[in-house]
Amino acid sequence: MKGIILSGGMGTRLYPLTTSVSKQLLPIYDKPMIYYPLSTLMQLGIKKILVITNSFYLKNYEDLLQDGSQWGIDIKYETQDNPNGIAEAFIIGKDFIGKDPVTLILGDNIFYGLDFNLVDFKINDKAYIYLFKVADPSRYGVANLKNNEIINIIEKPKNPKSDFVVTGLYMYPNNIIDYVKKIKPSKRNELEITDLNNIYIKRKNMNAIKM
Repeated sequence: MKGIILSGGMGTRLYPLTTSVSKQLLPIYDKPMIYYPLSTLMQLGIKKILVITNSFYLKNYEDLLQDGSQWGIDIKYETQDNPNGIAEAFIIGKDFIGKDPVTLILGDNIFYGLDFNLVDFKINDKAYIYLFKVADPSRYGVANLKNNEIINIIEKPKNPKSDFVVTGLYMYPNNIIDYVKKIKPSKRNELEITDLNNIYIKRKNMNAIKM
């Protein structure tokens, strides 16, 4: 299993805090924000990790995380300079992923208390997403459920049919590299992770775990 942390963007909604510092490098309690998703990947037993960030901040990440050997892991770096969507991470990281399954986590998502024993890619070729119940689902990708089975995901619906939304932790078998070639940019000109997830749902190869 390989791991990708997507820490792109310029953090414009946090200006002026992010004028010279990446959002994912801001401190949360006693450590930089990116330490939390990095720790999540390490909890999953993932030792080879790709950090994707804006080239403007690349050196900051390299100075902070280095090559990961101080933690017994291996960290590589790539850049995403334009907001082309979360799913582009699998295009940028294609050579890094190789023939392995991959877990993608967003650099500004913090998870606590997950039981990762629920997932075993050695015996399962399905994708996994984690759902969380929120008060304002229309701001997120909303999971439509029927009898606890996921039917589809709608991105930022005006009238959401569910209050369970998709969090920024995604686990895929290696065929994600092929599936990302099948999707086209959305109206906002981004390759949407929701479109990828709906391919797995349509093929009945998606497990949705409620947090």
